[in-house]
Amino acid sequence: MPETAHVNVTYRSGGRELTPGEARARDVEGLPYEVVYRAPGREMPLGVRMVAWRAGTVDAWAYDEYGRRTAEAELRMRDDAGRLLVRRLLVRRFPDARAAESDPDCPRTAVELSASGTARISHQPGGMRGDSLEAEVEVAEADLWVVRPGFDDWAGLPVADSLPDWVGGLPDSEAAGWRRVPSRLRGPADFDRVFRAGTEIGGLKVLDPVPCGSVRVPSGVLAVACPDTGEGLSRITVDVPPGTYPMEAAWVQVAEKYWGSYEDVAAVRLLIGDGPAVVWEMALGPGDDTLRLREGEAFGYGTDAAAGAFGDAEVWEELRYLLERARRQGSPERDRLSDSLVGMNLDGGSLGADLAVFCTGGDGVHPVWVGRSASGEVVRVAVRTAFELDLEG
Repeated sequence: MPETAHVNVTYRSGGRELTPGEARARDVEGLPYEVVYRAPGREMPLGVRMVAWRAGTVDAWAYDEYGRRTAEAELRMRDDAGRLLVRRLLVRRFPDARAAESDPDCPRTAVELSASGTARISHQPGGMRGDSLEAEVEVAEADLWVVRPGFDDWAGLPVADSLPDWVGGLPDSEAAGWRRVPSRLRGPADFDRVFRAGTEIGGLKVLDPVPCGSVRVPSGVLAVACPDTGEGLSRITVDVPPGTYPMEAAWVQVAEKYWGSYEDVAAVRLLIGDGPAVVWEMALGPGDDTLRLREGEAFGYGTDAAAGAFGDAEVWEELRYLLERARRQGSPERDRLSDSLVGMNLDGGSLGADLAVFCTGGDGVHPVWVGRSASGEVVRVAVRTAFELDLEG
């Protein structure tokens, strides 16, 4: 976009500012660079465009005066190098200046388009915690594609503050072609059921929960991740009051036709509060958006070691390194480890925080579920470790 009297344009790559000539050269070579739009006297940018022609991608964001992304657009190069498919559009609406960009209660609308000429529209007037109004519509060819602009030919800011006219406003929930989809953030499962002795769940009989030590979380930010996968600071965190929280394992009796009867662990949880959990929500990591989930999908932490752990996010890396040292034979820190029914616990000593490691039923992605009280406070954090559990109340 050419610079105007009201908008200043700068270019960046690799954390440094580029001259227009350097940015132009990167554009010609297909190398990634950023374009930042600013208004004189305004601290936060108006928008940012990320261009990477070799990768066939252009991502653009618009910001409000508080630095929150109000709109996002994803454009993707298709077979015809002269055209870009408008792959995805997202608009957020913030109720006030205090709402964070990641606030799950902020109303949003997302549009996902395909080259076949269809678009999936998702309105979330209540944010991620509310139901979605969704529909699939046919889209005109002119609304699917944009001509790939030259370096000087961008027509405007990366994304507008509103969606295209053909998307329309919030429909009536009974309008033809629209369906109401329950929140993908909030699930119907009651994870407390698998800790309730005497409960029958499918072929499982719930026994008394087994205490598995406790975890100190002095920072008030709980991390849940695999301590052995090496993904660094956990992408799944939950804000909790600073404190020490007991951990429990859901001990169940399994009756199988071929294997007979045996006992196993179905889930683990941290008891954050005393009251009951009246609603359960999927914990999200940075950038996780429930609008991207399809039926049966969930976000979570990844593991290729069939393990997970609860720990303090602020000292997560230090706890991981301490665990690695403590596992070595003859290590002076070996006595910091203690076995539990589900794995092992690490006493973090002077770190003032601990790590509670548990085994899972396998590798892959494991969702983390947060139980909230009627007033919205976190009272449980749970992870299913084995079995396909029907935990609906």
